[in-house]
Amino acid sequence: MATPAVQGRLPWVLTALALGGLLVATNPDEQDFQDFAGTYLVELASEELCGSDGLPLAARLVIQNCPQLVRSQGQALGRLAAASSRRYNFGLFSLYSTRIGGMDLMPGLSVPRYRALTLAGAGQLVVLQTGIETAPDPS
Repeated sequence: MATPAVQGRLPWVLTALALGGLLVATNPDEQDFQDFAGTYLVELASEELCGSDGLPLAARLVIQNCPQLVRSQGQALGRLAAASSRRYNFGLFSLYSTRIGGMDLMPGLSVPRYRALTLAGAGQLVVLQTGIETAPDPS
């Protein structure tokens, strides 16, 4: 028979195990991250490209509905983010480290290299940190 001290701790231990199991079961997977990243990148790209300082004048003349064009690329952006990310799975939660961009789209328009750290846990994804990486000085 268990001692009173063990019996007093048993509900806490069982609760902790149940919560841990719940967190493991609700840890978002790679597909969840891909969907989240696609939506996040569409918002970011719309702000960057479709604003008044975004696309060069010649591109703005050709592209009639910039936000719609960017939205149509949501799945592709999500796949690109997933391919450019590394997942660190800790069971109860995951961290995704993403580095994306750094390429030229057309003369005079290049995509900066972005980095992001995303926390995935309890069925949620939250961007913890973002930034633009600067190219090292060639000198």
